[in-house]
Amino acid sequence: MTSRGPYRRHSTPFKLQLCQDIPAGVIGRRDAQRSHNISANLIQLWLTQFDRGELTDEEAEASVIAEYEVRFAALERKVGQLTMEPDLAKKTPRVPTASGSERRCVISGPGPAPSDGVAQP
Repeated sequence: MTSRGPYRRHSTPFKLQLCQDIPAGVIGRRDAQRSHNISANLIQLWLTQFDRGELTDEEAEASVIAEYEVRFAALERKVGQLTMEPDLAKKTPRVPTASGSERRCVISGPGPAPSDGVAQP
């Protein structure tokens, strides 16, 4: 048994174009199956919907509009995030920088032990 490919969703304009091309003889069913990697049952389902009038230009336009609305909403969210980032950066307190005489170290702990200057062998 062969494994199925990934689940794909075909746009309504694509379905509509394919359903218009097959009866017109522009492309055959088998050629459409091979070139677009679509099952015969799916093509038959689309052709049936097309014959019943369920697959129309209006539906194609509605699906395109729905896709644009989803993209528009995502862009609005992104603009909101990008607008809030500078405001948040302005409100965040900054750590004062170290002056030239004062040295800061990432490692903290007790200071080094004082030495009398004489090294022991």
